[in-house]
Amino acid sequence: MALDFNADMSLSRRAMKAELLDAETELKLAYAWRDERCEESLHRLITAYMRLAISMAAKFRRYGAPMNDLIQEAGLGLMKAAEKFDPDRGVRFSTYAVWWIKASIQDYVMRNWSMVRTGSTSSQKSLFFNLRRVQARLEREAAANGEILDRQTMREKIATEVGVPLRDVEMMEGRLSGSDFSLNATQSSDEEGREWIDALQDDGEQAEELVTLKHDAAMMREWLLSALSSLNDRERFIVRERKLREDPRTLESLGTELSLSKERVRQLEAAAFAKMRKSLEKQSVEVMGFLA
Repeated sequence: MALDFNADMSLSRRAMKAELLDAETELKLAYAWRDERCEESLHRLITAYMRLAISMAAKFRRYGAPMNDLIQEAGLGLMKAAEKFDPDRGVRFSTYAVWWIKASIQDYVMRNWSMVRTGSTSSQKSLFFNLRRVQARLEREAAANGEILDRQTMREKIATEVGVPLRDVEMMEGRLSGSDFSLNATQSSDEEGREWIDALQDDGEQAEELVTLKHDAAMMREWLLSALSSLNDRERFIVRERKLREDPRTLESLGTELSLSKERVRQLEAAAFAKMRKSLEKQSVEVMGFLA
């Protein structure tokens, strides 16, 4: 069943003129819908309690959502309540529907409050809708006792009162402090003002970093070539084939080519690395001494 929000007469006026259901009539309509899927009964039930849905929607106008959208969400919550209502439990439909209407409106408000997801857990939801109210009450109580609560103490009291972690209170304060702004908005009224996006730090490598990396790479290459020059031809060949190829060769294959045992090639490789390490250490000491 779809709600007709485009009728000539406003939904609010039609809701105020809807019939008031007594408990017996409400029960008959609920049974007819549940057992017989009678849409006429559902329509009467929904129409009769739209005034309740509209009244609850009006309480959430302070969150900046359009009233028409709030009413529509309230109507959807009302229909969910009608779908799930069990008349055998002995509870009035209006009492049962309040929870579904409120939940539907709250979900809508939180979805549309910010492009950044505000929160989804029950504790965060409770904090979103109760933070300001609890804060105001704590401020009144502190004033009555002649106390002044600093910001951190207030956050701690709110966290205790609502039953959420302190970090959730800090996060929610930030989300409720203002609306989202476009990064393409200018920083001043000047038409030539810089956009906020221009003030964001670039995550990519900066020019200074690139120059430093290039300089370091050139220095390391020079040191490596110098270290290699300290080796004899056979040692350079072993190091190049073992460490500087994309597909390094095995000790066994080098031993076959050089007519040496696998163990002898390993010893020559270790000796070559020792020479290179000594050369590199000497160069680094000289650089550090120069910088000192």
